[in-house]
Amino acid sequence: MDFLLNHIEALIFCATSPLKLHEIQKCLSEMFEADVPKQDIEGALEKILKKYESDEYSFQVEYIGGGYQFMTKPAYQASIGIMLKQQSKKRLSTSALETLSIIAYKQPITKGEMEQIRGVNCDYTVQKLLEKELVEIKGKADAIGRPILYGTSQNFMEYFGINDLKDLPTPKDFSQDENQIGKENED
Repeated sequence: MDFLLNHIEALIFCATSPLKLHEIQKCLSEMFEADVPKQDIEGALEKILKKYESDEYSFQVEYIGGGYQFMTKPAYQASIGIMLKQQSKKRLSTSALETLSIIAYKQPITKGEMEQIRGVNCDYTVQKLLEKELVEIKGKADAIGRPILYGTSQNFMEYFGINDLKDLPTPKDFSQDENQIGKENED
């Protein structure tokens, strides 16, 4: 029975969504090339559920959404929340920041217009910003070829801690002194 339990545990661990009883049974039957009785699977599942109730584990198997899935125990929610927040706030590359700035101030904007301003290809950077959900597709331009228009997303606002695009700094907010190199000679 432990052999069956280990296989079921591995299936649940690898599943990206709750694994239903019939899915477990179908997989095991194909693997063993024989019918695996439903009651044997249910018995193994009960043992797995009981095993992970122990305080020595920070996770447990939950019956959720009609299936079984490993879930972190509520006591560890705070530390996981901090980790996820830190991961989502990882620094953006210089090229990503430049491209994101152009999009924020000039939106809606096409990739061609971004590339004209930056002077380099923006395909990779725009793709990464889309994956991070800082930028979203706003529609298509009326120009020839109907290029895609990009703009900032709600995640952009959260990432930079602003409520509205009006909260972005304006060019006059940047003092000339901060943007000069070297010292002026006073004669």
